[in-house]
Amino acid sequence: MALLSFLGATQQVTGSCYLIETRDGAKVLLECGMRQGHQEAEEGNRAPFAYDPNSLDAVVLSHAHLDHSGLLPRLVAAGYRGPIFATEATCELLELMLLDSAHLQEKDAEWENKWRARSGQPAITALYTVADVEQTLKQRRPLPYKGTQEVAPGVQVTFHEAGHILGAAIVELLIEDHHLQRRLVFSGDLGNTCSPLMRDPSILTKADVLMLESTYGDRDHRASEDTLDELAAILQAAHRDGGNVLIPSFAVGRTQDLIYYLGRFYQEGRLPQQVVFLDSPMAIRANAVYSHYREQLDPADRARLGAKGGKRVEDWLPILRCTADADESMAINRIKSGAIIIAGSGMCTGGRIVHHFKHNLWRPECHVVFPGFQAKGTLGRSLVDGASSVKVLHQPIAVKAKIHTLGGFSAHAGQSQLLDWVKHFEHHPELYLVHGELEKMQALQQVLREKLNWIANIAEPGEQIAL
Repeated sequence: MALLSFLGATQQVTGSCYLIETRDGAKVLLECGMRQGHQEAEEGNRAPFAYDPNSLDAVVLSHAHLDHSGLLPRLVAAGYRGPIFATEATCELLELMLLDSAHLQEKDAEWENKWRARSGQPAITALYTVADVEQTLKQRRPLPYKGTQEVAPGVQVTFHEAGHILGAAIVELLIEDHHLQRRLVFSGDLGNTCSPLMRDPSILTKADVLMLESTYGDRDHRASEDTLDELAAILQAAHRDGGNVLIPSFAVGRTQDLIYYLGRFYQEGRLPQQVVFLDSPMAIRANAVYSHYREQLDPADRARLGAKGGKRVEDWLPILRCTADADESMAINRIKSGAIIIAGSGMCTGGRIVHHFKHNLWRPECHVVFPGFQAKGTLGRSLVDGASSVKVLHQPIAVKAKIHTLGGFSAHAGQSQLLDWVKHFEHHPELYLVHGELEKMQALQQVLREKLNWIANIAEPGEQIAL
């Protein structure tokens, strides 16, 4: 009987990783995500793999976000030379995500080593390099939605629309082992049906084992129009206060949503700021990928964008300024008011947003808007939790800016949406909750039992089950 091992994103929301092994000897890694957050997350990223990378037949990815793909270059550096299967758009986005991550890894190691040298500590090496990423990209194998592919002996994969970000997939694995056929379905990151641009997640009805994400398993999101009204009010307040608005945002997915919403405000005359800076080279390149795959976007939203005569995401928001160059990025910090600055990373674990924090976080007239989930241990989570002072680039910075969290912008399904998606499965497959903090999982576990009479298991780190 085939085995499934839960190696990551178990009782936490990052580091997604699962291993499928058959008695016939096939080994397929589902996800290879980076852990994000506490110091132990960095240690986990550097820890030896729980399997021999050279023994894998294939890697299968649900989507391009780093918490699902970010350790692929390290896997390749450890010797893996097999195929990496993902949707066509995910394969294209991986190039942006992983190259950006490698540059950050190299720069962070260089910066850290300067501090270590001054304090007499040994130097560290980057988690992986650009060269590792370049090799990783050679191993990509794009698959279309709904196309079935054998990725290892006896293991077939089909991708279905997940509605989370461009190219995101629900992963269906049909596993044949000693003439026994079992169907494993992994929700991936299931999309919020209220999100713009993305199509709704595909409905599946058959599975023997189901792995369900539970990032927001404890609650529903606010109605999107209420959230948009709140954002509009924040922008007006920042305009009155005479400060800037900082928005830490994931370069792929959340940024495109924000541009869509800010463009809508602009069209409606509800955007008081004079300029919106998109200060993320990766997000700028991601916009081009979204434009390339326009046909995969929600038809109604695509029609609205096209009604203004533009073929690019940016055409919807004429006051958008894309600052790819580092000098352009630094020049933004001379602007003291009237600007919206969208920059990565989404959880403030690095990237250009931390430099803008250095120049704006201590100013009471400025506003910081968090439009997405902040994992435990991240700088973003500290700010959301009300920290009065935080360390930014090794310096303590007072938090005087007004901090806002918008609950309706999540690209993840809320509790009711998770229930609505799950209820379509026939014969109640064996259900495991993954990709969520323990308290979120426990809340979802309880409501699944109360409303659907389903028994949901909470996977333990390192747990192994028979499929």
